[in-house]
Amino acid sequence: MVDDMAVIDRYRLPRGEIVQLLNVIGPQLMHATRRNFALSLDVQLLAALRYYATGSFLQVFFVFMFFSLSIVKQKSFGDVDLRILVIGSSGPSQFLLTNFILGREVFSEEVYSIASSQKNVGELVGRQISIVNGPNLYDKNLSKSKMRKELRRSMCLSTPGPHAILITFDLEKISPNDIKTPKLVKGKFGENVLNYTMILLVYDGHLRGRALNDKVMRTDWHLRELVEQCNCRYHVFSKNWRNRSGSRELLHKIERMLQTMGGHHYINRSYKRAEESVRNQERKLRKKKQSETERRCQELEEQFRGDELRWQMDAYNARVGAEIRAEAELQNNWLRTSLAVGMGLGFVAGATMGMIIGSVEGPAGMAVGGAVGGFVGGASGAAAQLAIEHLDDRVGSRTANFNTAFINRFYRAPPV
Repeated sequence: MVDDMAVIDRYRLPRGEIVQLLNVIGPQLMHATRRNFALSLDVQLLAALRYYATGSFLQVFFVFMFFSLSIVKQKSFGDVDLRILVIGSSGPSQFLLTNFILGREVFSEEVYSIASSQKNVGELVGRQISIVNGPNLYDKNLSKSKMRKELRRSMCLSTPGPHAILITFDLEKISPNDIKTPKLVKGKFGENVLNYTMILLVYDGHLRGRALNDKVMRTDWHLRELVEQCNCRYHVFSKNWRNRSGSRELLHKIERMLQTMGGHHYINRSYKRAEESVRNQERKLRKKKQSETERRCQELEEQFRGDELRWQMDAYNARVGAEIRAEAELQNNWLRTSLAVGMGLGFVAGATMGMIIGSVEGPAGMAVGGAVGGFVGGASGAAAQLAIEHLDDRVGSRTANFNTAFINRFYRAPPV
């Protein structure tokens, strides 16, 4: 990725100012075209800035060549279903966003939180997408263990990794606590997750265009500090999901963000483990349904011939594959066993230490010490297991000192 000084040297503006300029004039540059590889808004802006910086059409030509080749190389990306993970801090904003993106009322206006992560599919400006919603991060009605479980479930539902993570807020109700949300997301989903993250602001006030952008990037320091954590990427949408005026612009911003990341979805160690576990569960389910599938295929062969048979077989296999995938995302070993393994190993280690210490008081002391040690060790084991996974996502596995060696010996869960 080009560093900030190189951007300034090439375009005479820092990266944040270019993004802000694109947000202001981008809608005015949008126009209908029938060209297969039309120049995106950011390419048009960069080409103009390059010309102003150099006064050379030849330099502009190289900018166009570079980005045109990049777009051609990534032309297959448009055929990939977009996986979007929506995260809310509090209130109904994330559910309003899901309604806005899908263009239908998935959640009623009264929904302010959900107890279990959900996945919905649909289209955004003709692009196939899947959206995963989880509980709000600051939901006071959920325990910490329940929140951890649902965050893991949302990861399984967005495997092998999301193309975009959208953090939602009400523009007129930003609190100092909300400013910490990107950092919280980074702690829960991995070190590089903010490279794939955009701030989404729900707003139905009177401000529009430049005045609205000035409020976000200049006059309201809470908002500015919030969006700067995501490299100034933000989008404002309406509470009324029937108002689709900004949907094309949102899709374009997501695709532009992905282009800067080479067109790849986000992935870390936890997502790799989740995807591997989901695939293992898919294989088990396919084997379990094998006789039923073969029987149905025989029935289709008896009913249809030629192209009609191939169409029916493809449709049936696609439907079965989707059902198996959906079931595997909700029920797999990575989702079920991580906390259980940590608690189990912690219970054994804690009980053993408790019995050794309690043996000083005789058999009764051993029993009491084992029970208390097991309880404390189980809780510590679960916490250690979560801490290990968090550290793995940040710095990788290490066994360089006594503490990590001890945790690896007693608490680390075997690979799923």
